[in-house]
Amino acid sequence: MLRSHTCGELRINHVGQTVTISGWVQGIRDKGSLLWIDLRDRYGITQITIETENASKDIVDIARSLGREFVISVSGKVVERYSKSDKLETGDIEINPDKITILNTAIIPPFTIEDETDGGDDLRMKYRYLDLRRNPVRKNLELRHRLAIETRNYLDKLNFLEVETPVLIKSTPEGARDFVVPSRMNPGEFYALPQSPQTFKQLLMVGGFDRYYQIVKCFRDEDLRADRQPEFTQIDCEMAFVEQEDILNTFEGLVRSLFKTVKGIDIPTLSRMTYADAMKYYGNDKPDIRFEMKFVELNNIVKGQNFKVFDDAQLVVGICAKGAAEYTRKQLDELTEFVKRPQIGATGLVYARYNSDGTIKSSVDKFYNEEELKKWAAAMNAQAGDLILILAGEENKTRKAMSELRLEMGNRLGLRDKNTFACHWIIDFPLLEFSEEVDSTSIGETGGRWHAKHHPFTSPKPEDIALLDSDPGAVRANAYDLVINGVEIGGGSIRIHDKNLQAKMFSLLGFTKEEAQAQFGFLMNAFEYGAPPHGGLAFGFDRLCSLIGGADVIRDFIAFPKNNSGRDVMINSPSPIAQAQLDELAIALKK
Repeated sequence: MLRSHTCGELRINHVGQTVTISGWVQGIRDKGSLLWIDLRDRYGITQITIETENASKDIVDIARSLGREFVISVSGKVVERYSKSDKLETGDIEINPDKITILNTAIIPPFTIEDETDGGDDLRMKYRYLDLRRNPVRKNLELRHRLAIETRNYLDKLNFLEVETPVLIKSTPEGARDFVVPSRMNPGEFYALPQSPQTFKQLLMVGGFDRYYQIVKCFRDEDLRADRQPEFTQIDCEMAFVEQEDILNTFEGLVRSLFKTVKGIDIPTLSRMTYADAMKYYGNDKPDIRFEMKFVELNNIVKGQNFKVFDDAQLVVGICAKGAAEYTRKQLDELTEFVKRPQIGATGLVYARYNSDGTIKSSVDKFYNEEELKKWAAAMNAQAGDLILILAGEENKTRKAMSELRLEMGNRLGLRDKNTFACHWIIDFPLLEFSEEVDSTSIGETGGRWHAKHHPFTSPKPEDIALLDSDPGAVRANAYDLVINGVEIGGGSIRIHDKNLQAKMFSLLGFTKEEAQAQFGFLMNAFEYGAPPHGGLAFGFDRLCSLIGGADVIRDFIAFPKNNSGRDVMINSPSPIAQAQLDELAIALKK
């Protein structure tokens, strides 16, 4: 072994021992008579101290030849430091070296390998192997490791089996775009990389493996953002002989266990909110409930006063920002510009200040007197010192815009603390949603059609099954999402296990019998042999890691992530392949 101890291991009780440590040179300080080397590995930093007058010439010469990130091995005696450091866990000791061996040299790195680095995102991703040496990145990956271990421990105690499912599977038209893989042995035919192990875990239930899980790589060829990568990891789970309540209780237990064992935080029993209430009071299906600021519909209160914006609106809705009545005109103008951004989509903002002296002033005083404004305040439970913000327009667009404004106000008022965690379930999603648009990647090429809100194997609520024939849009799904701090961490459903109901679902989604058989015949055939009632869910593991780690982007918790263009700039991938490979795969590229 090239080391007897790590660079983060030595303490005062090791004084007097002769040890060997190895690592990378973090820094060198040469004061002439004294020379210090900070040696780093993933466990910490140990100081090497050389008294140049007493040390051998070889050791001094080697020490002075070192550069940053040289890989060295140091043998010597552990001594107590004269000037201790409370910034290092090894700060009570240092090593007086008897031998220094250069294991490898290094050129000057393109950025400083320290907690606070001077390297930008692009540069650090290009040299990710250097970025991995920094403490913040290392700690993120250690957190990821701990979460994975605790997940396995929790599920193992509940008799879940970890089963690997195939990576080369069949492409299906539902969901996001597949990554496809050409088959050399079957020219003109393609595998797809799995967007999830969905059908395989259902087949495991048919096969009698009543509790399955897998921490698994999944792939989606879709546009990227801060919380999305082309390849990502899921905690994928399925259970047989269960109802929705069983699944919610089981995986609520997992979430609470992870927070307790990894963060030392006790999460209370998770509340539940219907999809309808989430949309009504928060304008989205993953509301951040760390703060209130619920929507209040004002149609019945504000219409009929000759203010055309309100009178012509399908929806007038407001929020009450507690303690924000002192907002300046400049701040209010900033909010107006915020909601008018194209990605928000509102045409303007109406506001009313409920002043500390009890008076109310609004941006539409021309149309509403103080008596009318007091009705606004009463409806919104506003108190003196509060700020009322109102949007109006087409219902869905207005709710979406107000959702963004609510989150913006939460940020501005400091209500979205990353160290506070609010976890809850969203239940009773619509089973289907209708799209008028024709998607060239979907089944059918004319007119709109129904799409599965979750996926085609989601079971409707038993009491809503009769509506599949008369009013499909009113059918609720036996589905659920886990939301933490306004982020969808996971979702799942009770699955359809009856072949006739599954066939009806495929028909509603626009599949012919032949198309359904071609795409999912293997699953339908399996149901012929006795499929148990079953359901499950999948957690976005990368998102869970980033949220618990207090980061905004998931790539901070992935060892080798892609950039926002889906590229690995370190290895320059994707990249062209040789014509000989294309010929073998019977692929002709368009010129």
